[in-house]
Amino acid sequence: MENTTLDDIKDASVRSLLETSALARSKAYIPYSKFAVGAALLATSGQVVTGCNVENVSFGLTICAERTAIVKAVSEGVTTFSAIAVSAVSKNEFIVSPCGACRQVLAEFNANLPVYLYNPENGKVCITSMTVLLPAAVLPANLNDALFGN
Repeated sequence: MENTTLDDIKDASVRSLLETSALARSKAYIPYSKFAVGAALLATSGQVVTGCNVENVSFGLTICAERTAIVKAVSEGVTTFSAIAVSAVSKNEFIVSPCGACRQVLAEFNANLPVYLYNPENGKVCITSMTVLLPAAVLPANLNDALFGN
């Protein structure tokens, strides 16, 4: 993991992805926690798909920003990704990382996906990857035909 700031990121496409993820936060439906998260998922085609967290009174039905972005992309036929940026603001100024469920879903599509975690309030950025966040991911390649009786 590499810690840096938005100001130190020179790659315009990465800066844009981070800024887009921060904008996606504004669409979050968060009547209970008031904790907004935004995601910007970069497809290998160059298309950017955004997502935000959507809470539900039955908390287990809440969907995270990362999974919202993946589901939106896949439902439109986009299934190959080259990076994701996730933005959230925490009270203690730490970088917020994807939950375990989001890590597994992201790894399904790219186990080596670069991940940019961003706190737009203080400009802190953590650059990491799915291989770091989920080192022993269960991947499609781990399964065999016998498991499903094919």
